Order: sequence, then structure tokens, then C-alpha cells
Amino acid sequence: MPALPPADGPDVAPVAAPVGVLPAGAPPGAAPPEPEPAEYTSPPALPASVPERVPETVADAGGRRWAEMVVSESRRQAQEARERAAEERREERRVTLALREAILPEPGASIELPYARIAVRYVPAGRESSLGGDWYDAAPLPDGRMFLAVGDVSGHGLPAIAEMAQLRHALLGLSMTGASPGMLLSWLNALVLTRLDDTTATAVCGHFDPASRLFTWAQAGHPAPILVRRGGVRQLGAPRGVVLGATSSQPYGVADVRLEPGDLLLMFTDGLVERRSRDIEAGVSLVMRAAASTGATGADLDASLDRLLEAIGGPNPEDDTCLLAVAVTGDGPRTA
Repeated sequence: MPALPPADGPDVAPVAAPVGVLPAGAPPGAAPPEPEPAEYTSPPALPASVPERVPETVADAGGRRWAEMVVSESRRQAQEARERAAEERREERRVTLALREAILPEPGASIELPYARIAVRYVPAGRESSLGGDWYDAAPLPDGRMFLAVGDVSGHGLPAIAEMAQLRHALLGLSMTGASPGMLLSWLNALVLTRLDDTTATAVCGHFDPASRLFTWAQAGHPAPILVRRGGVRQLGAPRGVVLGATSSQPYGVADVRLEPGDLLLMFTDGLVERRSRDIEAGVSLVMRAAASTGATGADLDASLDRLLEAIGGPNPEDDTCLLAVAVTGDGPRTA
């Protein structure tokens, strides 16, 4: 092995002591050497311009997709709720119509009597939510007279139909006693006050004697009948009578009119004459003008009623319409 050169030889470079370590031969108490400062390097230069919009991160895009899903689901649920509500309304209308058809007599056919003909037009409200408690009746009495009635229970829908059924059947049963129309309405009013809470109704009813052609009638807060005679039209003067269910202290008066051959008597509910855009008085005037101009007579009673309904604007979109007509058709015997 070759010999190592001497430690102080010229070929050996001095070794610097590590930072923080005293070099060999340093006198006692000497401080360790300070580290040399590192060379400064400047940071990379920024771009000349910064984009105005920072691109969306993955988290931002996911949040937006989640919000879109929530909105879409809310819309879907709202649409389903609207469809269910519409179907429920249609089902209620079907049930209401079926129930009413089971309660009321068939309005299509005319009733033939000695010296008179009776016809009815019943038109349900145009809107699903507006089916009401309108009703009518035309029934023979044991003594040969005809009992005629038209009424209207407040409210709409199945509750109004149920209350209408009670009032109609009660009044028809009471009519078989032969009592006067005023007494019949007094009894019916007592029923409403004692058995049908928070219910009001209107009605007009009377007895028509085909032999004498005398019509005796009473009303409870209801529009009075209209009489068409020889081209003239007038509304009968109404006897006193308050709405059913209002009070028990007011009696119901009675009036009568003797009909003549060729006369046409119209009994109706307020759906025929009342609209949102006009009051009942204006509607009655319109019906009276239409009855005169359309030639409403008993010669062709069904066609006359159809022309009358068309002349006043057709069905009421917000309420049922009931029209009962009595056409006197011949001379026949008549008592004084």
C-alpha cells in the first residue's frame, strides 16, 4: 500500500468546519462561524393579465347540478299535486251529478195535464266547483191539483246536494197534506232552523188546479215567477216571505193568479238571472225581454225553453240553472 502524503502537504485542501461547529485548534471560548447567506432567487413573474372569471371547481359544478335536481323534483311533485287535485274535483263532480240525478226527477220529458203542459230545464254550472243545491218538483196531489216547486240551497258541492235532498223530500211529503203553500214553507223553515245548522235556502212553491187554472203560491226569499200572456211579460207580485233558516218569527204570505189559455208561467232559480257581471234585477229584465222576443209559448214548450236559455247567454258558469214552465193549453172547464 502506498504511503499517505503528510497532513501538511501541499496536495491536501483544507476542510471547512461544519456550520455551528468550532474548527480544530480554535481557542477556548471562541464562537462558531456564522453560515453564509443563501443566494436570493426572485419569484416567477405573474402573468400580464388575470382572467375575469375563475373556472368553476368540481365542487361548484356538483352543487349546481344538485340545485337543478332539487328544482326539477319540486316541479314534478307540484305537477303531480295539481293533477291529483284536478282528478279529485272531477270525481267529486261525477259523484255530485250522479247523486243529484238520483234525487231529482228526469227534467227532459214534459208532463201532460188536462188543459196544461209542464216542462223543466235543468243546466248544471259550467265550472266543476260551482255545482249547487238547486232543485225542483212537479207532482200530482191526491185531490187532482199539481204541486210545483223550485228551490235553491246555499253553498256548492256535496254538502249542498245533501241538504237539498232533505228539503226537497220534506216539502214534497208535506205537500200531500193539502196545506196552503204558506204553511208548507213555514214547516220547511222550522226544519231548516232545527235540523240544518248554518244552512239557508230559498224556495217558491204553489198549487196549480188544471180545472180552474188557479195558481196559488208562496215564496221564501226567492225570485217571483214570470207570466207571459198574449205577447206581454210581467213578474208576479210576491207575497211576503223570508229566506228559509233566517228567522221563525215571520209568517209566509200567499198569492194567487188565474191563468188563461195560452199563458206561460216561468218558475226559476237565481242561476237563470244572476251573473257576476249583473245583479238579479237586471237578469230578470233580460229574461222577460227574451221571453217576449223569442215567442215563448206552450205550442212547442220544449223548443221555447231552449230558445229562451240561448237568448240570455246559455248556461251560467258559476251556478246551476233551473227553469220550470207551465203552459196553459186549452179552455176546458173552469170553476169560479
